[in-house]
Amino acid sequence: MFSPVKLKLLCLLLAFPLLQGCFLKSMAVDSIADSMAGTGNTFSEDNDPQLVREAIPFSLKLMESILAATPHHVGLLTALAENFTKYGYAYIQSDGEFIQDESYPKSKELKLRAKKLYVRARDYGLRGLDVRFKDFSKLIRTDPKAAAAKAKKEDAELCYWTGVAWMAAISVGKDDQDLVSDVPQAEALFYRAYELNPDYDDGSMHDFLITYEGSRPVLMGGSVKKAEEHFKRALELNKGLSASTYVNYAEAVDEKKQDREEFEEMLNKALAIDVEKKPGWRLVNLIAQKRAKWLLSRTDQLFVK
Repeated sequence: MFSPVKLKLLCLLLAFPLLQGCFLKSMAVDSIADSMAGTGNTFSEDNDPQLVREAIPFSLKLMESILAATPHHVGLLTALAENFTKYGYAYIQSDGEFIQDESYPKSKELKLRAKKLYVRARDYGLRGLDVRFKDFSKLIRTDPKAAAAKAKKEDAELCYWTGVAWMAAISVGKDDQDLVSDVPQAEALFYRAYELNPDYDDGSMHDFLITYEGSRPVLMGGSVKKAEEHFKRALELNKGLSASTYVNYAEAVDEKKQDREEFEEMLNKALAIDVEKKPGWRLVNLIAQKRAKWLLSRTDQLFVK
């Protein structure tokens, strides 16, 4: 007959191989999640936007599958928030805008799909913030500034992509009153991210704020002056090698000011960028240059003669 102590020891010894297998499996999943959360160059350096377009959905679903096995992985949640947002804008929302003059129903359908992708991205971001700070997603609803103030510098990227995804959903879902009322929450997140790390990713936050500050009406807090300041800082950080900076300024500021000459100048500068000079930005530059060409084709529609 075994004593209670010996019985417990025997049970532990018998269970050890199973526990060891679970531990190793957990380590493997976390390692894969770490790897996927840190990927980016494979796509960002590609010179074929269409190839990437066809590959991204599989990559996103694979990331979601890995997340199911490690649901509290903040890095993977951040990557999902970022990549669903990028995919929604670069390929779905943009497609909807490109065909809006020819097929309004199809354009509306694509923008609705983009909104759903942005909401999914936002929800992944909020899940990540809930891991970092208990009940964050509840507090952001009731007291956005207090919730955002909890974030530390290491949370800047997560706050940024959560806020940008949220604002992107609002932008294409203006008929969704529940979303439109969420502007304070989205603003609190990306302005907190900007406060924590304003020069993140060689000026990505400044690029976003060119559009956000420049496109909003003054009565709603928009400021062309602030947009111009973000434009200058973005150029300092990216050395003029990001086509998006010029495209964002043309759309948000020059179109608003009805400055056709500068509008065309900015878009031509975007098109003049040699995408080989910064391989890590090759894909995003090609996508921005496609948008620049589309905007130039619509100049007569956008400017009053």
